[in-house]
Amino acid sequence: MATSSQSLPALRNSPKAIFFTDFDGTITLQDSNDWMTDNLGFGTELRRAGNKSVLEGRPFRDAFQEMLDSVKTPFDQCIQLLLQNVKLDPAFKQFAIWCRQNNVPIVVLSGGMQPVIRSLLAHLVGEEEAAAMQIVSNDVKARPGKSVNDENGWDIEYHDASPFGHDKSLEIRPYAALPDRPVMFYAGDGVSDLSAARETDLLFAKAGRDLVTYCEKEKVPFTVFHDFSEIHKIVQDVVEGKISVQQAATGTA
Repeated sequence: MATSSQSLPALRNSPKAIFFTDFDGTITLQDSNDWMTDNLGFGTELRRAGNKSVLEGRPFRDAFQEMLDSVKTPFDQCIQLLLQNVKLDPAFKQFAIWCRQNNVPIVVLSGGMQPVIRSLLAHLVGEEEAAAMQIVSNDVKARPGKSVNDENGWDIEYHDASPFGHDKSLEIRPYAALPDRPVMFYAGDGVSDLSAARETDLLFAKAGRDLVTYCEKEKVPFTVFHDFSEIHKIVQDVVEGKISVQQAATGTA
């Protein structure tokens, strides 16, 4: 277990369950990258066209790169604007507190950028809850000859070389391969979550978003959620043994 705990941090306290989750548009009501693109970059219409192209097979990283390349605002100004405009799912903080009190690690798997996620989490749920969450994401880097806080000075630094930029399945699969492992949940909403959609015991997909469209098209089982109060109830019932994960997945109890 020592080796597993070192390479798989969510196993550190031998949990019964692990909650993997997307960040933008899942934990938050707005997607920070979409907000920047819509308000500071090339706008909503081109962004939606890019998302549609990903659902049709284009690599996510290519469409995402185009989105972020259209944002020229210095990075520190982007952070400040996001802190003013991005709101938290109203039920997430209570869920995060319950998870910490009940030894259910939250692992944030994001196609976004680490400094944005850390800033928003600390602002929205507080330093203590944010510090308890493992975050695996892309990062930010300066463009050649510039600082990230210069005009057109920053660029995304992808987590890996996959077509996703951050292939979330790579983080989940080592846990899934364990012979005696915790129950694994995943919550997401959009095209950055396609790589994770098939990897856990129970997938929560946000109502009306692109992940639902993908799952319906590819016949990937999922449970729809509107906010984290619905997720909280199901995860708590599974962890407390009131229902099985199979019952949760089919909506029977």
